[in-house]
Amino acid sequence: MIEELIVRPDIAPEMFLPIFIVSTLVLVFGVAYAGTVTLAKMGFFSKKWINFGYLFWALQTYCLYDLSIMIQSEPFTTKALIVTMVAYLFIPHLYFRLIEDSEKRYEESIVVEKKD
Repeated sequence: MIEELIVRPDIAPEMFLPIFIVSTLVLVFGVAYAGTVTLAKMGFFSKKWINFGYLFWALQTYCLYDLSIMIQSEPFTTKALIVTMVAYLFIPHLYFRLIEDSEKRYEESIVVEKKD
């Protein structure tokens, strides 16, 4: 029987703290982006705050790219992470668009029922 040998890149012990910090920043900036965009779309913040949300998204994307370099990811994995981040940029907007469209449709059906 032939055993498979999986070769993984070695991560130096002094890299564990920077990797931990950068991965934590990915989470923090992601929450800041989602929270800022959500609160601005809901009307708790002015629409100008969405620009800060985009800044948080850009910082999150940079930190994720930096993390993929630190852990020596394959080029395909790095590209997949960046594509995921681009999708993450549009998901909150799509979500609120669907909610607005469903509210308009529901309001129209209520008005039609009251007229009958």
